[in-house]
Amino acid sequence: MDNKSQDQSPDENAPSEGIPAPEGPANLIDTDYVIGQDNITTKTMGVNLDLHGKVFTISSIVVLLFVILTLALQDTIAPIYDTLFSFLTGNLAWFFILAANIFVILCIGLVFSPLGKIRLGGADAKPDFTYMGWFSMLFAAGMGIGLMFYGVNEPLTHFGTSFDGGSWAPLAGAEGDQAGAAALGMAATIFHWGLHPWAIYSVVALSLALFAFNKGLPLSMRSVFYPILGERVWGWPGHVIDILAVFATLFGLTTSLGLGATQAAAGLSYLFGAPESDVTMILLIIGITIIAIGSILAGVDKGVQLLSKINIAMAAALLFFVIAVGPTLLIATGFFENLINYAIHLPALSNPFGREDANFSQGWTAFYWAWWISWSPYVGMFIARVSRGRTVREFIISVMLVPSTVSVLWMTTFGGTAIDQYVSQGIEAVREAGIDLQLFIMLEQLPLSQITSFVAIVLVIVFFVTSSDSGSLVIDSITAGGKVDAPKPQRVFWAIIEGALAIALLLGGGLTALQTMAVSTGFPFTIILLVASYAIIKGLMTEPKAV
Repeated sequence: MDNKSQDQSPDENAPSEGIPAPEGPANLIDTDYVIGQDNITTKTMGVNLDLHGKVFTISSIVVLLFVILTLALQDTIAPIYDTLFSFLTGNLAWFFILAANIFVILCIGLVFSPLGKIRLGGADAKPDFTYMGWFSMLFAAGMGIGLMFYGVNEPLTHFGTSFDGGSWAPLAGAEGDQAGAAALGMAATIFHWGLHPWAIYSVVALSLALFAFNKGLPLSMRSVFYPILGERVWGWPGHVIDILAVFATLFGLTTSLGLGATQAAAGLSYLFGAPESDVTMILLIIGITIIAIGSILAGVDKGVQLLSKINIAMAAALLFFVIAVGPTLLIATGFFENLINYAIHLPALSNPFGREDANFSQGWTAFYWAWWISWSPYVGMFIARVSRGRTVREFIISVMLVPSTVSVLWMTTFGGTAIDQYVSQGIEAVREAGIDLQLFIMLEQLPLSQITSFVAIVLVIVFFVTSSDSGSLVIDSITAGGKVDAPKPQRVFWAIIEGALAIALLLGGGLTALQTMAVSTGFPFTIILLVASYAIIKGLMTEPKAV
């Protein structure tokens, strides 16, 4: 790797547009590449455009063709999604599980190695945000539609399969043992929402932050591969990496948007009697996409930042309300018990080979890891942009532990309450309800259920809007050659594409179609992240340590 040592003030010779230069000693990569140099800059019908011709053109054409074909072949494409999902999870589950384990081991290794002392942004860089502000943003990144959709369903489902001893039981279950089934169910849930997904996000965020803030390259996935590809990273090898990052982000994001639409439609049907149909979901997606476009046009400060604050406040209010009026003592003690059970079962749950619980490891774990990996460019870029000034050790510990703790509390609260309603109160409706309705059935057993259910619907919608807005920003940055201030019409375009893609997948195959595309794009991007893990170590080894 061709580096040049640099020691300068943060406002001199900024290495790339929108990215401050390193503070203090750092090893900038010596390249003549200028961010956006391969972009097409033009004005068409009064609309300013500034985009990377090859990455944008290939990404948009492929996605548009996919939407058109999926909508045109609705009656025949659903079985294809079923077959593809079964094939990918059945044959590649070991690969996804092994890869996620490698990411966890890498993160733990960096924490305890001398490389953990390296500071993102240069040896003398100061954090851009206080601990409180930084943790709040990590908390925001850790919350999403997935927690709303699976918060009740997953703990209750794993408890049920463990207790019944079915083929979907994690680790062969605990047949006939309510306490054992509850412990195993929560441990399996935390496994899917704890250290492994946040290790995946840490790898992406760390790689982006290192090569942007310390090496002076664009904030783009292709930059991570400079130690391996050299100047070729600005050519077709880099184009392919960025195109795969677009597909992974787009389909991972669309999976969440589709889940949110189905849950919001179920909630509206439950509360107000609205028809729970494809038409309702389509109208919801269109309406929410229009709101997201309004947020985009308002700008980051007035749009997504305001919505994010509303999001966090509403989510916290709903969480603490359930803790207060639900089985409070059970939740408080269960939080620590669930962490202990998670630690006990972690080695078996993370074993990629010789599994007897194939349905669980393939249908649940493999899907989740592929989904998280699909999401990783989106979440990773967000985390990278707010983590400048932190040491690698500080960064990994915080990114892995803070959101994981929030996820454990959320799952313990909502899932634990649902399990208690079924076990202690004999409320079978909670377990028997559809996956998109279980949250509302659980809330129905608590005080002020009409209000809390309405809050839950609004929360899902706001999550949808902020995810669409932020996701559009990330995809637009990738397809604009790494620029972070490309014209807003380009972000609007990607917001519309996200909505259209969610509609196409819901009509073409429903939940399975959403999951299939997350796994399909997650597979090639997993290979990219494994190679990026090597690039991270190689890049860190050239950096001066923080004092």
